[in-house]
Amino acid sequence: MGVDYDSWPASLGYLMPAEWETHSATWLSWPHNAKTWPGVLPAVETAMASIVEALSESETVRINVVDESHERHVTGLLRCRASPDAIIFHRFQTNDAWCRDYGAIFLTRDHRDASLMALSFEYNAWGEKYPPFDLDRAIPKSMAKALSIPRFVPGMVLEGGAIDVNGAGALLTTERCLLNPNRNPTLNRTTIEDRLKNAFGVEQLIWLDRGIEGDDTDGHIDQLARFVSVNRAVVAMESDATDPNHLPLNENRRRLSEVALADGRSLEITDLPMPDAIYHQGRRLPASYANFYVANEIVILPAFGSGQDDLAREILGDCFAGREMVTIDCRELLIGLGGVHCLTQQVPLFG
Repeated sequence: MGVDYDSWPASLGYLMPAEWETHSATWLSWPHNAKTWPGVLPAVETAMASIVEALSESETVRINVVDESHERHVTGLLRCRASPDAIIFHRFQTNDAWCRDYGAIFLTRDHRDASLMALSFEYNAWGEKYPPFDLDRAIPKSMAKALSIPRFVPGMVLEGGAIDVNGAGALLTTERCLLNPNRNPTLNRTTIEDRLKNAFGVEQLIWLDRGIEGDDTDGHIDQLARFVSVNRAVVAMESDATDPNHLPLNENRRRLSEVALADGRSLEITDLPMPDAIYHQGRRLPASYANFYVANEIVILPAFGSGQDDLAREILGDCFAGREMVTIDCRELLIGLGGVHCLTQQVPLFG
């Protein structure tokens, strides 16, 4: 196992399950790059330890660490917070911690043989914004090898945070990110659509417009809109008409309101408020409650010390009734321009 496949996954019956479907594990890379989080890396590690502690209650957590010394360091941070039996370390060197964006994306075909496949997209650090990224580019192959599963290389640049699926044939993304010439300058929209459908096993692409202020990803969908069930999505909305996020977020909602799913149903839309604006050294940070992560028994919610935190928790709690809502203060994480969802990648149940 661990071989590369030549046939597109969809033709073999593979598809990407929705995030709320059962996981065998959550995979992440431990933060270690002080340039990403200048002056706040210890606080970021504390937040990450809280994330791992919450996840480890109901699923395995796989953690990429740089080397043996780094593993000992992380083990010390997790001592008395997470059971060692729930943690699997992988000594895979990384440039940074954004496992969602550069790591493997996993597909299943449970209706046939419960097998798993890893998608290995190209990664160029969001349009070559943050070199070096050579170590991160190698991570998908290492993840597939660790699980002894086949891998498919779609031959295009794509980050995991740029797409979201409902597990029933629909995929959400944005034009500003996927059609940006800093990703795939030789591919047109039709070619990109075809590759996404054949890679993820989806039939319908839902294109939103663009992202929020301060977002260096050129508009990842996991800051804007997320499926919370097969026919329901939450969408970030800014009520302040003077805020620069107001118009683009309204345009995204307008597009969602016109969506008819493949089965003919309209997409149900739930508004999710934006937090109060957060700045660091004069720069607006990309804070959004849409950057949540759905685990087996919990939903990890970002909090920002905003008056909107409780409302966002209430809304998402209604969307995921039966799962515990776990809040993580993400203000230090946000200095690195990412959040909870950006740091995590689900591994579906298989085998």
